[in-house]
Amino acid sequence: MAPLKDLRVGTEIARNTDAAWDRLLEKKSAERRIGLSMRLIESANGLKLAVQDEDGHRASATLAHPFEPAKDPARAKAMLREQLGKLGNTIFYAQQIDIDLARAWFLPAAAVNALRRQAIERIEAVRAAAWQRLPRATAIEPPVPYPEDSLSYLANVFNHKARDFYARHGVKVIEAAFESHEELGEVSLMITKHCVRYSLSLCPKQTAGVTGVAGTIRAEPLVLVNGSERLTLRFDCKPCEMHVVGRIKKNVLKQAAAVPLQFYRSRSAQ
Repeated sequence: MAPLKDLRVGTEIARNTDAAWDRLLEKKSAERRIGLSMRLIESANGLKLAVQDEDGHRASATLAHPFEPAKDPARAKAMLREQLGKLGNTIFYAQQIDIDLARAWFLPAAAVNALRRQAIERIEAVRAAAWQRLPRATAIEPPVPYPEDSLSYLANVFNHKARDFYARHGVKVIEAAFESHEELGEVSLMITKHCVRYSLSLCPKQTAGVTGVAGTIRAEPLVLVNGSERLTLRFDCKPCEMHVVGRIKKNVLKQAAAVPLQFYRSRSAQ
């Protein structure tokens, strides 16, 4: 925590990845559905299924189908409840199912399923029509100052919107991104915690205090060779970082010349 001098109690932070959290979200218990109350009643045209979600939206569907008294009322009622509750991959779950019929009727499962699907489609349409976008949060004024007042090409500021954002938050010196081709000579193309020198057991921390080794073995210069391309490795031991240093590739410059890009320029055109 010592290097994080700007971190304060109560500051909201977000982890880039959390395997345990991802596994938890993949479980069935992590699904979020909307509670739905369903009521099956008799109407002048047959049967009516009225539905209402937990947000108060309502819809209904009717079934004009010839039906006859069930030979086994208890079984017929259980079948109706089972078929109505099959909400499958919809956004709803059956919170309550009421069957208010004068008597138990026999209905084919296909007819009950069609009635349920129609009612679900209609309440989904009602929800969609009533949906309102949440208002955009009011911007904080004055804008919160950025922790630094200058940014190098590593901030990847490649367009005016990015530049204006940092300027609005108090950054005074803003260099253009590496892709703008304004960085002259060799620059850090990658900064990584993986260290080749450590992998070769040539890290100063590894050899410190070892008789006959400390101060006698030099790991630099080290280079990565890929065909005709040579990338220099430089090491910043204080933060324990390795820099892969090189120039922008010629083919990238040729491609950029063929298809001009619009980007924020940090230097004048003079």
